[in-house]
Amino acid sequence: MKKTDYKEIKLEKGTIFEYSFGEVKLLVYRTNDFIDDEAIMLVKNNKTVVIESPCFNDNIAELEQFIKDTGTQVEGVVLAYHMGGGTFLPNVKKYATKKANTYGTVGGGKALVENFTKAFGNIFDSSIHSVTNIIAGETLKIADTELSIVETADAFDIVFPEINVIYTHMLGHDCHSIIGGAAHADAMIAELEGYINKNYDLILTSHYDPEDTNDVKTKIDYVKNIKSIANKSANAEEFKEKVKSEYPNYSGLNYLDITAGAFFPA
Repeated sequence: MKKTDYKEIKLEKGTIFEYSFGEVKLLVYRTNDFIDDEAIMLVKNNKTVVIESPCFNDNIAELEQFIKDTGTQVEGVVLAYHMGGGTFLPNVKKYATKKANTYGTVGGGKALVENFTKAFGNIFDSSIHSVTNIIAGETLKIADTELSIVETADAFDIVFPEINVIYTHMLGHDCHSIIGGAAHADAMIAELEGYINKNYDLILTSHYDPEDTNDVKTKIDYVKNIKSIANKSANAEEFKEKVKSEYPNYSGLNYLDITAGAFFPA
């Protein structure tokens, strides 16, 4: 499976990328919202499990209508990093680990929702999902689809063994990432190298279109270089200027600011 092997379905605002893995269909919804959110659906035996929630009202309405039009039965929404958009599929079971639920309801995820609410006003659904099912083990099955849970610092990633695909919060081969210092950089590199070793067909994230292991290699080189540039910089401003010079077309400059603050704390 190549990341380009999809059928594109254009909606009024967002776009669906549809991948076929035999009896499993993978649908990635690009919201085209202000924070580049993506939601993921796996469909098997006319049953659907949704990964993450859109959080702008127009996207919520659009994705709910799309799902309704497909005629599939949604059997669960798995919430790892995005607890905002609490009105999405209100009558469907919501799954999260205890750690992810804390992150999204009282921790850093909740703080982000509050910031987005201030920034975007009433077009943003600031309500928080109520988790109905706490994920206790390392694997579970929803909508006939097996999910393997991989705990992370804030929440969890998900492996879909049947289709050899992993979901993680962020990757982005041509955008800046939040790197919380040298130790975090080393941890990121080790995690990304694990993706290559397992040779996943696709890497899904909630802020970028589907990527592959070539994109992972690009990201590893980026993280290694960020660490090297930090070692050769005297302060945050020098570091940022050097990074911008080497990656002039990268998006996510706000993430670069956060990375600079981590490597050069005030």
